[in-house]
Amino acid sequence: MPSIMIEVRKHYTPDTELEIMEAVHKAFRDAFKILPHDRNIRFVEHEPQSFQCPPDREKPEFYTLITIDAFVGRSLDAKRNLYQNIVNNLAPIGIPKDHVKIILRELSAENFGVRGGQAAYDIDLGFNINV
Repeated sequence: MPSIMIEVRKHYTPDTELEIMEAVHKAFRDAFKILPHDRNIRFVEHEPQSFQCPPDREKPEFYTLITIDAFVGRSLDAKRNLYQNIVNNLAPIGIPKDHVKIILRELSAENFGVRGGQAAYDIDLGFNINV
């Protein structure tokens, strides 16, 4: 049940926003083995002056920050696969691989309230987080 926020400095069409969200979600399905319906993705567009990026980027308008809150438990290999899958999936949309920054924050299951206010720790989530 990762919670994902994608922040950009460029205006995209609604269709491209959905394409970007799907590209990121597919990376999660492949690397973390989450279920296809397990979606919690936000897309936030900033004015360039409100979202600074490293000045050495060749195409700063494409700079993209992806912040993820996820359960503790994924292996380092799964995380590496996730990072590579994300940048590989975004490249065909025109986002350069070196213009994507990914921050993964891991939280224990008792810090997620889900399914009507239950601690995720107390329920069967229906998937394995130890991948």
